[in-house]
Amino acid sequence: MARHIVKGDSVIVTAGNDRGTTGTVLRVLPDRDRVVVQGVNVRVRHMKPTQQNPQGRMVRREMPIHISNVSPVVDGRPTRVRFETKPDGSKVRVAARGGSKLHVLKKATADR
Repeated sequence: MARHIVKGDSVIVTAGNDRGTTGTVLRVLPDRDRVVVQGVNVRVRHMKPTQQNPQGRMVRREMPIHISNVSPVVDGRPTRVRFETKPDGSKVRVAARGGSKLHVLKKATADR
């Protein structure tokens, strides 16, 4: 099944503690239906001191959020996504708001 979000998309968070925050998708985890967005859902992990790092440290990481809680951004506003199939068999993601093309997906094979 095609996802409405792909790596590199500019998205806005529509639900949760970071609602209204925009960022770029760093990773898509399709098996868990989650995405990692830059600057969203940042968690802090305290690392113990080691010989390489005797002071210890605090590591800040973006954690995954559910894919249903983000939407692509068009003109600063969230949009739904439609999929259109071109005559050559390739799929194109099209924004429901304004109709602009978001990204071209891989070409479908004709000899299936």
